[in-house]
Amino acid sequence: MVEITVADGKARFRVQGWDRLWSFKSELEIPLVHVRDVRADATAARSWWHGIRAPGANIPGVITAGTFYQHGKRVFWDVHDPDKTIVVELSDERFDELIVEVANPAEAVQQLRGALDRRA
Repeated sequence: MVEITVADGKARFRVQGWDRLWSFKSELEIPLVHVRDVRADATAARSWWHGIRAPGANIPGVITAGTFYQHGKRVFWDVHDPDKTIVVELSDERFDELIVEVANPAEAVQQLRGALDRRA
């Protein structure tokens, strides 16, 4: 699971617990100007193929975590429960997308969209 905070024009995605080990990341810091869109999307996490793993963990139905190359994109994953998944589309960043599990997807989307609206 990932905890999101927004401050100083940046969104911080903090990977929680053992997922730091499986995903090879503890935190991602993204300037809000690089966030193109955010949405709750359980369908993205339910697909059977998440891409080519490099590095990370992929145990179907249990965890997808780490860096994956999917459809020409570099995607960071950290998902156990697809129903709690959000997708963050990025530009000018190391990753093209973040597909992560959060405690409350609607609240996380609202938080990020609110920050994006204030930025504009």
